[in-house]
Amino acid sequence: MATVDRGLWQQVIQQVVATGGHLIRPWFTQLEPISLEHGLLEIEVPGKAEQQYCQQHATRLFTEAAQAATGRLIGVCFLTAAQKESQGEHPTQVEVALPEPAVALNDDYAFETFVTGPCNRLAHAASVAVSESPGRTYNPLFLHGSVGLGKTHLLQATCRKIAQDNPRASLSILSCETFVNHFIEAVEKGQLHEFRYRYRHADVLAIDDIQFLSDHEQTQEEFFHTFNTLYQAQKQIILSSDRSPSEIPHLEERLVSRFNWGLVARIDRPCYETRIAILHKKARLRSVELPEDVVCFIASLVDSNTRELEGAISKVAMLAKVADRSIDLRLAEEALGAEPVRTTKDVTIESILAAVTTRFNVRLADLQSKKRSRSIALPRQVCMFLARTLTRHSLEEIGGYFGGRDHSTVLHANKTIDRLRQRDPQLQAAIDRITQEIQAAT
Repeated sequence: MATVDRGLWQQVIQQVVATGGHLIRPWFTQLEPISLEHGLLEIEVPGKAEQQYCQQHATRLFTEAAQAATGRLIGVCFLTAAQKESQGEHPTQVEVALPEPAVALNDDYAFETFVTGPCNRLAHAASVAVSESPGRTYNPLFLHGSVGLGKTHLLQATCRKIAQDNPRASLSILSCETFVNHFIEAVEKGQLHEFRYRYRHADVLAIDDIQFLSDHEQTQEEFFHTFNTLYQAQKQIILSSDRSPSEIPHLEERLVSRFNWGLVARIDRPCYETRIAILHKKARLRSVELPEDVVCFIASLVDSNTRELEGAISKVAMLAKVADRSIDLRLAEEALGAEPVRTTKDVTIESILAAVTTRFNVRLADLQSKKRSRSIALPRQVCMFLARTLTRHSLEEIGGYFGGRDHSTVLHANKTIDRLRQRDPQLQAAIDRITQEIQAAT
């Protein structure tokens, strides 16, 4: 068995860091090379779950990294420690972990590890309330937001707390894709009775990415009856989606109506201060010491979502390990690049003012005046809300743009708009359109 040169392995890892993006996981630092022989690079992984992830999501990433480092056609294979020990007896037999039918609870997804801020406070509070009184507080609980903002984290944290408080509770936690596949399989095998018993007798049904019900008419019909059965029995239903119920295409109106019966909570992108808090907490959980200037650098560089922030920490930690260097600003710049990787360019308050004045048909002078009529106050508060959400300006700086108002006025405006948009779909739609226009313009 040919061992792998450490310098070559370092080149592979550096290539993974450079190209891995959101695929990188914190435990990548525990990966170790086993051998490189006959064009096959064997890599040891910490356990079965990590092996399954690498096989399903990271095979191409490591293959391309190995080929770039060696200049040869190389394949990769991921083995657990037990499989590594048995290689002498069965060198060609590699066990492939099959996906479980349900989503296993992730140890990292707990309320204690979730960072709250203006972007997710309602969703977090609702999830905690549901975990304390399942089936009676908000039923269903519908969480929606873009990728990587914490929907799955809250969904699993809620289920984890329910299971801890009531170990005998029956929980069904799965992705919508799995639910659809189970239904199709049950139809093909004539096992609809077993399928219905499985999901209609659960104390908690939690389905991630429910938007995948779109275009599956038969599955929507089945889920409608499953929903009704659980709801009438006061069993808790938790759903997550990348959009609100009314925005899911080709979803039956009766399902849209039922999804709105409980609480629909939106999760927005984290503001600068929340990103700082997320980085501090995630670094502590991974025992990674990040200097404050590195934290600020990452927070200003990555403004998209929590998953990208975690990926940035992993990249920095991996490069520090393979290069045997301490973490500092220079190393962080090498790992992440000095150019921003945020999804949008910098948004200015001036661009927000321009978009809002056009949308609400008001004058800039009125927004900056002392006028308090609703026709002026509402657009002004929308401006403050968007400035708080889309820029890194402090509360005092934002207030200064609107007639020298203080930070408490800006906070009040944010709370007011956050409350109004939860109740008024038209206002939420207007804010979404303004946001899209601003980001498109910048």
